[in-house]
Amino acid sequence: MLKIGTLKLKSNLILAPMAGVTDLPFRMLCRGFGAELAFVEMINCRSISHKSRKTRHMLSTAPEDRPLGVQILGCEEKYILRALDVLKPYKFDILDFNAACPAKKVVRRGEGAALLKDPRKLNKILKLVVKNSKIPVTVKMRLGWDKDSVNAREAALYIQDAGASGVFIHGRTKTQEYGGNVDYKEIAGVKKALAIPVIASGDVFSARLAQKMFSETNCDGLVIARGSFGNPWIFKEIKEFLKTGKIIAKPARTKVIKIMLEHLDASVAFYGERNGVILFRKFFAWYTKGIGNIRPLREQSSRAKTRLEMEALIKRSKNEENI
Repeated sequence: MLKIGTLKLKSNLILAPMAGVTDLPFRMLCRGFGAELAFVEMINCRSISHKSRKTRHMLSTAPEDRPLGVQILGCEEKYILRALDVLKPYKFDILDFNAACPAKKVVRRGEGAALLKDPRKLNKILKLVVKNSKIPVTVKMRLGWDKDSVNAREAALYIQDAGASGVFIHGRTKTQEYGGNVDYKEIAGVKKALAIPVIASGDVFSARLAQKMFSETNCDGLVIARGSFGNPWIFKEIKEFLKTGKIIAKPARTKVIKIMLEHLDASVAFYGERNGVILFRKFFAWYTKGIGNIRPLREQSSRAKTRLEMEALIKRSKNEENI
């Protein structure tokens, strides 16, 4: 059991919000493998304020897509308030504020991980968010800006002081982005300092690495991000390993093909054929990782524009030699 504010979860394995990845089709696929809580893609407050068609589509959900969170990105109070106002009619269960994104275009605007440079400013912004949100507010953060300015514990305490109901922490600094090693010790320090739940992330690519994160940080839960790429069954694998200590076998290639086809169909239904196929291209590359002689099919998939073209490539991948 994991409790974040008023939200009670049976599972402490969470699908991270990821731009261009955690759309409705992928969320529903991961839920089928045990991801109880999921998030829509990270959305900038300015975009939410403008109520564009694309943004509204990104916020699309379904009755069975629950519990569901939304993650917002911003640093300007007027746009944050407008975004919160736009989001009021939506039935989200949790609101996450991003203070972790390392992308250059994001930190250049003073958003994402740039906010870790000034924990007091982050505290002020979060108090505004918490005051104007009817659902629990959490924060996604990193360890700091770089190795010389690791301030995770200080920033986390400011986050807790602002009234946040939980912290999602990636065990790297901004400058590391996704390279180098995850610092389990720093995450453990944040967990020890806070009274609110601490959910950890970073390099959770397998059941054993999930166990390592739990044992070395004493965190309350895990956020699965890149570990789910082409591997939505990772939630089932982790749950089984933590329960029994046994590593369950990866799905047979025939099962993976079936999952890919279901994912493709869901993407086409959600976006329309052309856009659905184009957006599925990256998933094809992820699902086929580790398969021998796959490069020609991947090159063809990057040009596929119809469902039938992509379906044929998916079925052909079944016959390639496993490494």
